[in-house]
Amino acid sequence: MRREYDFSKGKRGPVIKPAPGKTRITIRIDDAVLDWFRRQAHAAGGASYQTMINDALRDHVAAKREPLAETLRRVLREEMAAYRSARAVPRSSSATTSSTDTRAFASPVPSHVRAVTSLSMCPFPKTTT
Repeated sequence: MRREYDFSKGKRGPVIKPAPGKTRITIRIDDAVLDWFRRQAHAAGGASYQTMINDALRDHVAAKREPLAETLRRVLREEMAAYRSARAVPRSSSATTSSTDTRAFASPVPSHVRAVTSLSMCPFPKTTT
């Protein structure tokens, strides 16, 4: 180890330049989401979780999917239809049930909450900000 080092030709900044077309940013991601990507990267043999996040975002943008609101409406309609058909009480089995009686679908949980919490395909827990 030297007593003095000559930094007169030194340059500030990262030692390795970023690849062209890439921008370094700082974002906040839920812990559960980040852990999921890290586990996926580890399961893939040590791939870069950051590359996996970038690929997921790129695929989403490239797919030109329907707007989020439309996707939610479609999924909620499908989930509620399945929920109602599973909980439906046959009208002929009860002579006291009228055609306007909604007790067959009664629940202490409001329907909008029940629909959202039935979306079991989401691997991440809901977080509050």
